[in-house]
Amino acid sequence: MAGFYEQTDQDGITIGWQAKVRRKGYPTQTKVFRAKREAEAWARSIESEMDRGIFAPRGESEKTTLGECFERYLVEVTPTKKMSSQDAEKRFIRQWLRRPLSSRTMASIRGIDVANVIKEMEAEGKGANTIRLHLAVLSHLFLVAKSNWGMASLDNPVSSVRKPRLPNGRERRLNPGEMGAILGALDLNLACLVVLAVETAMRQGEIATLNWDNVRLKERTLFLPKTKNGEARTVPLSPAAIEALNAVPRQSVGKRGKAMSVFGMSGAGIDSAWDRARIATGIPSGWGDDALHFHDLRHEATSRFFERTDLDIMEIRAITGHKNLQMLARYTHLRTANLADRLAGGKRGGVVHGKGDEE
Repeated sequence: MAGFYEQTDQDGITIGWQAKVRRKGYPTQTKVFRAKREAEAWARSIESEMDRGIFAPRGESEKTTLGECFERYLVEVTPTKKMSSQDAEKRFIRQWLRRPLSSRTMASIRGIDVANVIKEMEAEGKGANTIRLHLAVLSHLFLVAKSNWGMASLDNPVSSVRKPRLPNGRERRLNPGEMGAILGALDLNLACLVVLAVETAMRQGEIATLNWDNVRLKERTLFLPKTKNGEARTVPLSPAAIEALNAVPRQSVGKRGKAMSVFGMSGAGIDSAWDRARIATGIPSGWGDDALHFHDLRHEATSRFFERTDLDIMEIRAITGHKNLQMLARYTHLRTANLADRLAGGKRGGVVHGKGDEE
């Protein structure tokens, strides 16, 4: 049974209404509202949930702000994730903390609030993928708060909003002279890092966490125990990649008692160095077709693998670590000229694999 109690100030003027719901088997629920109709609506929703057996206490979620939860998330959750993803997640969370929404309680945040933030991000010039990454962190925060932090009544507001549509994959390749210009703007350590990226198609995070214990120069391979798709892989090294690794200065990296980092840089450090080189060489920033991002080097490397005639798509996938063949389908057009040459010569061959099936 719900009760409603007028709240007055010292002069007897009504300043609000307290709603109190008492139900056998449930803790008493109390909340104060400015208007009586708001108190009545809240009480009806609580009683309805109790009737249907789905009631969960709202205490924690109604007194804890989004910002406070993100601060807790930074301490308890972010450190448990892969080192390669922690820096990016911290940047996303810092941006959430600067938004007015961070001062709202968790229970008060609805899908429309998240939709409004999406519009703000779009107005700020953030790309669709960046916005989706911000939303992924927010969504996981609500999941953790609901399952681990005693906020069982929470609904995830991210699940009810339409996410920005991702554009087609970037097709940026290195233009003539760009590789040399970029390498000339970097110190030796960073130049070797860029060469390794182009020769192996390794992701930025994989390069940042690479240590010498997993580099096997005699076998011409390196081992990645943890990758983005959760699978370990062994990457073959080209002569250029081996030359780059042999040229990396080793005396200033690594810590005593720990595996020595090959490049001694975090993902954020690589981004900063890349931006400096981009500015020095006059390459545009942003997400236009003429801009060049570090991740574009992975596309460049994969494209080069497809332009070779001695590697089939399964071998390329083993090198690059793409999760499925569909992700590599957009590269197969690079084999068109090679296929035409083989057909002109009367050879049979698969469009995808690039090798004939002998009977």
